[in-house]
Amino acid sequence: MTFSLIASIVIVCLTIYGLVRRYETRLVLISSGLLMAILSLDPMTALQQFDKSMTNASLIIAICSAMGFAAVVSLTKCDVHLVALLMKPLGRLGIFLLPASMCVTGICAVAIPSTAGLCAAVGPTIIPLLIRAGFRPAIAAAAVVCATTPALYNPGVAHNVFVAKLADIGVMDLLGLFSLKLLVFSAAIIAGLTIVCLLYRDFRKANAADSGEETHLADNLPKKVNLAYAFAPLLPVLMLIGFTLWTDVRISVATAMLTGAIYALAVTRTSLAEATKKFFDGMGKGYANILGIIIAAGVFAAGLRAAGVVDLLVGALTSANEWARIGGSVGPYIMGVMTGSGDAAAFAFNEAVTPHAAEFGMTIPSLGYLATVAGSFGRLSSPLCGGLILVAGIAQVNPMDIVKRSFPVMFVMLLAAYFFI
Repeated sequence: MTFSLIASIVIVCLTIYGLVRRYETRLVLISSGLLMAILSLDPMTALQQFDKSMTNASLIIAICSAMGFAAVVSLTKCDVHLVALLMKPLGRLGIFLLPASMCVTGICAVAIPSTAGLCAAVGPTIIPLLIRAGFRPAIAAAAVVCATTPALYNPGVAHNVFVAKLADIGVMDLLGLFSLKLLVFSAAIIAGLTIVCLLYRDFRKANAADSGEETHLADNLPKKVNLAYAFAPLLPVLMLIGFTLWTDVRISVATAMLTGAIYALAVTRTSLAEATKKFFDGMGKGYANILGIIIAAGVFAAGLRAAGVVDLLVGALTSANEWARIGGSVGPYIMGVMTGSGDAAAFAFNEAVTPHAAEFGMTIPSLGYLATVAGSFGRLSSPLCGGLILVAGIAQVNPMDIVKRSFPVMFVMLLAAYFFI
């Protein structure tokens, strides 16, 4: 091995340590990538990759517009009306309230794909409802955070855009390839957590003091649901799906998101000045928090390539094809567990390894999506996950109590993803 290769392996280990210790993700990835490139006597590789990643038009347009729309939906409270619309018909369903609540959360996740944002939107409603119905707080919180997987149906999710770009296909084409499998995973997670609830005996019928009371929703929900408001978060997704399936016209994610924002403003009559500010603030946060990680992962991958680590890894995967599938599933999952975020590991893996998928008998969409869902399952198995910590606070339980319930389900999903994606 060359000196730069040995040094890069040490740097990769230090990078993992830094991510586990929750140091600033972008700083860790950029520093590591640049250092590896310098030790390889090719620093311009990392710098040029930085330039390339930060000006990637397709990623910027889709991700920033989706985050801008999310900010407008939050400002106008349309997300709250959507939650209220979906929750009010449930009433008292006994133990079946748990899967029903997860279905509601899953539908909301499509329109609110941020795990922390979704948990903040639905957690104050669903968690108290489940607790009052007789569920223990830990399983009530787990029901919210574990039901976020359908967020991957949203075309604006960064991972969908990123993998589609690598595969040189449309985002809706990518979703078409994996929509059925994602539906099966989502249903299996709901079934799995219901089984865990039974095994932990986390449900009991409401006590006598509660029996004469009608189960009601959290106080933050509107007393009367405005259907026009509730429709706003779903409009962009329905537009993208409808135009793809039933017309020859193709619209961009940005067009759908901007249309959705205009509709939300029209029906809520929110201040245009304030909404515009929120939309662009959301776009800025999308660039900083999501594209920032993508840019940093690109610099890290460039450093790996300069040091020869990628060539070494691809060579190993080429000689043993199953290692590619193992690497694409176990690697992002473990990093998701250790860091509480599946983004950094999935983006880094997809940037460095996924473009070579054909060399070891896989397709770019399959390997890229495998890394994506594995990172997501890992994040939902971690006590460091932001959304999980948030629902733990709402339920007033230790995050580890939630992990005890989410981890078995997500680990089984990881095994399923390994064999079926």
